[in-house]
Amino acid sequence: MNLNHYIDHTLLKPESTQDQIKSLIEEAKAYEFASVCLNPTWVAYAAKELEESPVKVCTVIGFPLGATTSDVKAFETKTAIANGADEVDMVINIGALKSGQTDLVREDIQAVVDASGDKLVKVIIETCLLTDDEKVLACQLAKEAGADFVKTSTGFSTAGANVADLKLMRQTVGPDMGVKAAGGARSYEDALAFIEAGATRIGTSAGVAIMKGQVNDTDY
Repeated sequence: MNLNHYIDHTLLKPESTQDQIKSLIEEAKAYEFASVCLNPTWVAYAAKELEESPVKVCTVIGFPLGATTSDVKAFETKTAIANGADEVDMVINIGALKSGQTDLVREDIQAVVDASGDKLVKVIIETCLLTDDEKVLACQLAKEAGADFVKTSTGFSTAGANVADLKLMRQTVGPDMGVKAAGGARSYEDALAFIEAGATRIGTSAGVAIMKGQVNDTDY
């Protein structure tokens, strides 16, 4: 197994500098990670730096709260793709889900899927804020809306990925849809446990440490 190909090498802190983004990109190239995942303001820069590389450019939409309107998320998606994004990770409208507004949640995801064209869409459901029933519903709505992945977390709320949630998400979406674990992968062993639970992508700021067999206590 090529663990490096599972990793979205991530830097989403608001204070990230261009030098730090450049280091992230160079690490991703060196380790041949699946993608770099960064805020939209850095997409054009990353796309230029990765022109000759198989590493994809991933960015975030409606991040980290998911509480912007669907029109804004769609516009954000189109802009990111125009700037060179290959993949977008959107946050669902969490409050709408918890209010039982399933049509709104599905249509919100659909707006991003429609705006993305042929680019990969991952749907962040923020598992730490949901009941198990709500996690199942969120995954079902993402699948119905045509998303490519469901994703556990933003890394900016109360907790990140765990094995139990990943197993539940995989069971819900079936064998063919992507499942991304984000936050909580701090070691090689953590990453393997997430993959065994059903993850097909891992979002982490500890990608280099993981590949070196080290433990990083500060995954985003």
